[in-house]
Amino acid sequence: MELFLARLFDGLSSGATYAVIAVALVLIYKATTLINFAQGELAMLGSFFAYILAIEQGIPLYLAIVLAMLLSAVLAAGMERVLIRPFDPADHLPLVIITLGLFLVINAVAGMIWGFDPRSFPRMFPEGDVWSMGIARLRWYTVGTMATVLILLVLLTLLLKKTKVGLAFRAVSSNLESSGLVGVRAGPTLQFGWMLATAVGTLAGALFVADPFRQLDPTWAQRVLIFAAAAAVLGGLDSLWGALAGGIILGLVESMVVGYVDWIPNQMGLAAAVVTIIIVLLIRPNGLFGSKAVERV
Repeated sequence: MELFLARLFDGLSSGATYAVIAVALVLIYKATTLINFAQGELAMLGSFFAYILAIEQGIPLYLAIVLAMLLSAVLAAGMERVLIRPFDPADHLPLVIITLGLFLVINAVAGMIWGFDPRSFPRMFPEGDVWSMGIARLRWYTVGTMATVLILLVLLTLLLKKTKVGLAFRAVSSNLESSGLVGVRAGPTLQFGWMLATAVGTLAGALFVADPFRQLDPTWAQRVLIFAAAAAVLGGLDSLWGALAGGIILGLVESMVVGYVDWIPNQMGLAAAVVTIIIVLLIRPNGLFGSKAVERV
């Protein structure tokens, strides 16, 4: 029982961080119907912004994270205006190539500026355990991360359903041409989606590297992005709450399968997650909570 609880808590901790980055991917997908491959690197960049503001500038950590979210959102707005908006949003190939290029450029620039030496990120939550039984430890980090994810999803749901800008965002994501006919400006609305997704990604990056067992460097987001994309697909690419479910499922699968199946090494956790996705998508092609596409025939 102690071993099961230990792996359960580890899976919840990892799954929550996968879920936050998956939420950022879902926001971009809802706006543009494509996966932003640079999302992980933008989250990495935002986590470095928070680190610099908190450690080098002496700003309180939570305020530093908020400022980093604002800075990364402004950067994303500029990227969208210069690199994304000139292209036809219905033509996905150029946009996919651009996001792949941004992935490589941002990672290279971060490495040039900060190097690849790992850094310890300040702790966002108290150290120690909320509850423990033998080797099973429910850490404050796990509880804090789960609470942050739930609060974030509630706020995003209210933003998208109860505000004018959220209504415009939903209209553009539902039908780009029809939203333009009723007066919704697609360009600024898509720019808002990029800003919102990047700010959420920055928060996700700060949560991920704030784990005492992880460190900050320019490469941390590359593996996490794969899990986050898998969580988004598993939960449904157009469902915010599905991203949470997908992240938790992947975190638990990674922890339980690698922990209980002796012949699967730790390095094969990603493979176990991919197999889970394949099984789910064979049964539900739109993911667990994704909406079915309606086509006129």
